[in-house]
Amino acid sequence: MKFSYPPAPTAQVVEDLHGVPIPDPYRPLEDPHAPETRAWIEAQNRLTFDYLAQIPLREALKGQLEELWNYPRVVSFFKRGGRYFSLRNNGLQNQNVLHVQESLEAAPRVLLDPNTLSEDGTVALNNYSVSRDGRYLAYALSQSGSDWLVWKVREVESGQDLPDEIKWSKFSTAAWLPDSSGFFYSRYDPPAEGTDYTGANYFQKVYLHRLGTPQGEDVLVYERPDQKEWGFHAFVTHDGRYECLHVWRGTHRENLFFYRAYGSDAPFSPLVSEFVASFDFIRNQGSRFYFKTNLEAPRGRVIGVDVAKGGLEVHQTIVPEGEDTLAFAEAAGDYLVLGYLHHASQRLEMVDLEGQSRGRLPLPTLGMVPTIAGEENDPEVFYGFTSFLYPTTLYHHHLATGQTQTLFAPPLNFDPGRYETHQVFVTSKDGTRVPLFLVHKKGLELGGENPTLLYGYGGFNIPMTPAFSPGRLVWLEQGGIFAQACLRGGGEYGEDWYRAGTLERKQNVFDDFIACAEWLIAQGYTQPKRLAIQGGSNGGLLVGAALTQCPELFGVALPAVGVLDMLRFHRFTIGWAWVSDYGSPDDPAQFRYLLAYSPLHNLKPGLHYPATLITTADHDDRVVPAHSFKFAAALQAAQGGSAPVLIRIQTKAGHGLGKPTRMLIEEQADIYAFTLHQMGLA
Repeated sequence: MKFSYPPAPTAQVVEDLHGVPIPDPYRPLEDPHAPETRAWIEAQNRLTFDYLAQIPLREALKGQLEELWNYPRVVSFFKRGGRYFSLRNNGLQNQNVLHVQESLEAAPRVLLDPNTLSEDGTVALNNYSVSRDGRYLAYALSQSGSDWLVWKVREVESGQDLPDEIKWSKFSTAAWLPDSSGFFYSRYDPPAEGTDYTGANYFQKVYLHRLGTPQGEDVLVYERPDQKEWGFHAFVTHDGRYECLHVWRGTHRENLFFYRAYGSDAPFSPLVSEFVASFDFIRNQGSRFYFKTNLEAPRGRVIGVDVAKGGLEVHQTIVPEGEDTLAFAEAAGDYLVLGYLHHASQRLEMVDLEGQSRGRLPLPTLGMVPTIAGEENDPEVFYGFTSFLYPTTLYHHHLATGQTQTLFAPPLNFDPGRYETHQVFVTSKDGTRVPLFLVHKKGLELGGENPTLLYGYGGFNIPMTPAFSPGRLVWLEQGGIFAQACLRGGGEYGEDWYRAGTLERKQNVFDDFIACAEWLIAQGYTQPKRLAIQGGSNGGLLVGAALTQCPELFGVALPAVGVLDMLRFHRFTIGWAWVSDYGSPDDPAQFRYLLAYSPLHNLKPGLHYPATLITTADHDDRVVPAHSFKFAAALQAAQGGSAPVLIRIQTKAGHGLGKPTRMLIEEQADIYAFTLHQMGLA
């Protein structure tokens, strides 16, 4: 069956980039509000949803997803000012609900329920911060998946909102002052009148908001009009002695670090004044600052810097670099809790403030720690554990007694004992060993017929660790194999592993992914027509590159909210920040390798491409939907085979954070129905 696709609006656009003519016929699709674009979106959605409606298994999959998703869960748990706070969901609530309780034994009460803020569940709790004394909650709402935040303040005791409201904040926390009279936050200037959400975000600034005052009276604390790409995270140390600024630029982990005495009007002093390494503040002990850093330690270490005795040049190593990657370090009582990655699975160790080992925190099996919370001078630590087959279980550890107890173990209508998880190592094109997790039913037969979903990301120093997803349980229940690749560009093995998948080395990421696909086929797990590839955001780029480079290797491609136009990504919202990972199209040398793998620019008319379901959202202001729009139009035009190329455009949604449960279930039902149907199994 040859598909007839809705025509896309086009224009005769050809740009000369460094002496190379680059046609961009689908440039009109970059304007999400143009009538022609809106008409194209509606026509594409009609085509996609009409096609999906004809797949018999679709409704059954949706029912399975609802059943498996419908279990109570506690997403996070922490203590502040003697009170305990937790994010919970009773099962199918569109948004998680923030609760508070006066003791561990007390019943939690609802503090903030985002589900009451919109009829369709598209207003989400994006971020929140509780004051040190547990009296106030600053919370940030986002609408329809946008990164733009609106901050409000709620009194914890009464549950009533104060009149405070802050707009135009993005990529920001709220850092309370020690006396709870206000907080620091970061924001951008409002977009110019007549522009939309796709414009580039530059010149972030730090403000101080005092409770009970309008935003117009907020005090500008720090700005750098000479550094448009700098962003800021301001905070006050736990002892109230110092105001600090963590300064970021792009998506590399290198940062600057400034400080000054709390309440001072003096300029900030630079402790780290060059972007040479990452310096993640953990805590201080008087004038001694503790950082997790990769300075002269690609896999990470902990250092101490006494700011009263000199700068970074007189730092001390508290915990030296080890064989495993130090993923995070948190303060808890008089200890540091260190999270290490061993072949992409985590372990937790404790050390005192001089770096002496104080044992491990127990974890049940191969998996990851999605949340951990402790406070200086407090004996309680709360942490979660999850893996591919087990939803997040919460643990409570008491530092004084050394006792660990299960705080919450979610019930689940699923028997994990029928399945197994194991890890293999695949040899990539250049001989690099690439970890690959495999999850499937026990007793799996290797006859090359198994439906297999290969998932990857490979970027921004983010490790792909074992994590739970109710949707993947449905895939496993259908007899599918789930394979998760740990590719270069991620954070599994430290800075060197990450750097090996960036800039001119980005092709390594795609080679690793393709090698994993070839291994799955060679070992008899599956065959091309039963192999689907999936990834989102930077993982959408991964899928786009893989399907353009090796279209014959896959039966189904599932790029989600992908970065697919590598010559214009830096012109929208926060895309300029990704230059640190990808390189800049404005640089002649970097332009060459970007052009060499850009999915949009490497489609070849007449080739037989795999069945493709592109997913995006109309309010995505991180990876703007124009990437997916243009790629869908170009791939539909290039397709020489009979496999469908469809795009599913979610309305009133964004990049993914805060997407209502209802939308998640519907989207995953459509993805799995499409995939199994293309494999001849639905």
